[in-house]
Amino acid sequence: MPAQAPEEASIIIVGGGVIGCSLAYHLGELGQKDVLLLERKQLTCGTTWHAAGLVAQLRATRNLTQLAKYSADLYANLEAKTELATGYKQTGSVSLALTKERLEELKRNVAMASIFGVEAEMLSPSECLSLYPHLNLEGVEGGVHVPGDGQADPVNVTMALAKGARMVGVRILEQVRVTGITQNNGHVTGVETTLGPVKAPIVVNCAGMWARDIGQMAGAKVPLHAAEHFYVVTEPLADLAPNLPTLRVPDEEAYFKEDAGKLLIGAFEKRAKPWGMDGIPESFCFDELPEDLDHFTPILEKAIARLPMLEQAGIATFFNGPESFTPDDRYLLGETPELKNFYVAAGFNSIGIQSAGGAGKALAEWIVAGHPPFDLWDVDIRRTAPFQNNKTYLFNRTKESLGLLYQDHFPYRQYETGRGVRRSPLHPRLEQLGACFGEVAGWERPNWYLNKDQLKSGMEPAYDYSWGRQNWFENAAAEHRSVRNGLAFFDLSSFAKFRVEGRDAKDVLQHVCANDIDIEPGHIVYTQWLNERGGIEADLTVTRLTNTAFLIVTAPGVHQRDWNWLTRHIPEDAHCVATDVTSGEAVIALMGPKTRDFLQTLTPDDLSNDAFPFGTAKTIELGMGTVRAHRITYVGELGYELYVSADMALHIFDTIWEAGQEWGLTPAGMHVLDACRIEKGYRHFGHDISDEDHVIDAGLGFAVKNDKPETPYGHFIGRDAVLRVKEAGAKSRLLHFQLNDPEPLLFHNEPIFCDGEQVGYLTSGNYGHALGASVGMGYVPRASGEKLGDLETKSYEIDVAGKRIPATASVKPLYDPTSARVRG
Repeated sequence: MPAQAPEEASIIIVGGGVIGCSLAYHLGELGQKDVLLLERKQLTCGTTWHAAGLVAQLRATRNLTQLAKYSADLYANLEAKTELATGYKQTGSVSLALTKERLEELKRNVAMASIFGVEAEMLSPSECLSLYPHLNLEGVEGGVHVPGDGQADPVNVTMALAKGARMVGVRILEQVRVTGITQNNGHVTGVETTLGPVKAPIVVNCAGMWARDIGQMAGAKVPLHAAEHFYVVTEPLADLAPNLPTLRVPDEEAYFKEDAGKLLIGAFEKRAKPWGMDGIPESFCFDELPEDLDHFTPILEKAIARLPMLEQAGIATFFNGPESFTPDDRYLLGETPELKNFYVAAGFNSIGIQSAGGAGKALAEWIVAGHPPFDLWDVDIRRTAPFQNNKTYLFNRTKESLGLLYQDHFPYRQYETGRGVRRSPLHPRLEQLGACFGEVAGWERPNWYLNKDQLKSGMEPAYDYSWGRQNWFENAAAEHRSVRNGLAFFDLSSFAKFRVEGRDAKDVLQHVCANDIDIEPGHIVYTQWLNERGGIEADLTVTRLTNTAFLIVTAPGVHQRDWNWLTRHIPEDAHCVATDVTSGEAVIALMGPKTRDFLQTLTPDDLSNDAFPFGTAKTIELGMGTVRAHRITYVGELGYELYVSADMALHIFDTIWEAGQEWGLTPAGMHVLDACRIEKGYRHFGHDISDEDHVIDAGLGFAVKNDKPETPYGHFIGRDAVLRVKEAGAKSRLLHFQLNDPEPLLFHNEPIFCDGEQVGYLTSGNYGHALGASVGMGYVPRASGEKLGDLETKSYEIDVAGKRIPATASVKPLYDPTSARVRG
């Protein structure tokens, strides 16, 4: 133990596992001075030391894949720099499919790999056997080979990173426990330790399974929970082929790693065992957990059947150790919304070795630049909801999240645990109507509904997952037709709603919004919030309620992100207050060409187009109550979003539903909402647009007003970047696509081919029932001076699970391109 800690540092890293040491290394590489890493016991003593050390490359997004590829390159070259071996070797990997559905998933993964720059190839069963000669091929439908995958020694990797960090001046202190986080006026100011306080303007929580506890010291929510994680190591196997690829059999929940003539057999079981509910012992250091043969035996029996050579193998090690898992099986990265300059890198869900190199580099660049180096929304800690830090919730969800890595990644798959936390006031009525609920940010939302015959028969609304047309496909088609041809309602109560008011509210929002929100009260503006690079930080609407009060409405999945962006851009001296009023109002959206005529029968207020045009809002009487009706749509039809006080929501709904029976009023779910918005070309944050996507490339320049007046806080954020691209010309463009074949299904990440060359991938996809085929959106390159119309004349194909399907491309929306239906 050091005699004393320094009085101050420029950056403090809490935790000496692989991610803490990676961050320290990369901060040093970026020239950051006076970086201090504090480890409570010894480096790697939490979970890093017992990791399997697998280094896979292909992840769910392009950027996360690039980070995983960087990890492999880093570990391969670290020894030359530090003279410490990392044990990294490129063995490749083979993943088996034991079902037709898993084979379809692997085919789509291989197509996705090509756009992310990862070499991958499909294998026949016999080709799987040639790469892994010990296999029993019973039930094997095929597989995939990723030759660039590898493995490394977790402890050696960490020690090499630590040495590399020390070589550039980073100070690493072991046996120093952080006991508190200090702060002032919303900014972190340092840490309290067992050796006394240390001041620092930036603190990073890399504390692994202790990260939630460290977060609580700072008042920040870091939702993760430890779980028991099992593997066995055999005695040396005389007949084991050397340098075998890593073998993954996800349908049997197991992986196999060859190392020095032995086999490590690990598992990602469907139902896991959470651990540490009462806290982690202070003495924990390189600890193991008790064996549980009953829990692991079913997986081991399948492993022996898959590799018959294991029948006579001895077990040298039965290991059980804790690792931390997050509610959605993706790690937590970035600045916490609760405290400025308090960052997190934790919750790596048992893929910490493959992630740590890239994640450490990305977070180091984030800290130094003050913003993410590229789109990291998939792992950004702001995606989590505050309630998810609840220990009971985490205990329940962790039973499921550990195994998600190896479960079928079907489209529309829903979590089974930790459900029912947030419910709309309309929830009991929607249950009665046969809603099948999905979950976003804890909200239970109808994704689709049983039809009347199914409801009468007593059928339970439940998913039958598939990569083909799922059991709700025809239900959604009927809902879709009601939206397009008749009258339907959506429950949109989960919308995040922020009220912004005060004499400076207009100027604050003019600074934050790219569009002009200085409009008459009762008008609605669609706008983006941009960063200084012209990237899109938020996509939402602003309704001016009075001269000094505005309502912001955004999606539930970006609730914390948008609230954080808004509140951090309200100047301290501004007379402006933001209030989160999400739970105060339910939202009933009535959509379809019959909507106006129907709603007019329920209110004495004039709903004619002249009295109530598109893009306006007004309070109207309905039933025995009042609602604030917004003439706006996310499905591309005439419609109204009815905002009603939560206490009157059921009365208003019952009034609408009873009157709607003779009009054919149909309940519609989120799957149809998504399909309709893609037909109409409406963007979705996190899929079609992100902080990395320039607003002009996204085709949203119409919502940017460069000439609006400058505010007391300056021009709107991102204005200079918009002007630069307008002058130089955009280099890409988001297009709308429709398959020429009505059978294949699109989801997202399908490669786009233009004139035979791969040029991008779909950011969104769904089935467009009004158009009669699958539709999607995606970015394609745009040459200097190239007209938008020229992009449409090229020949396009979309790769669907290895088959190229001809597609029609359009700059304008494929459905109602002039918005006549919306504005009529």
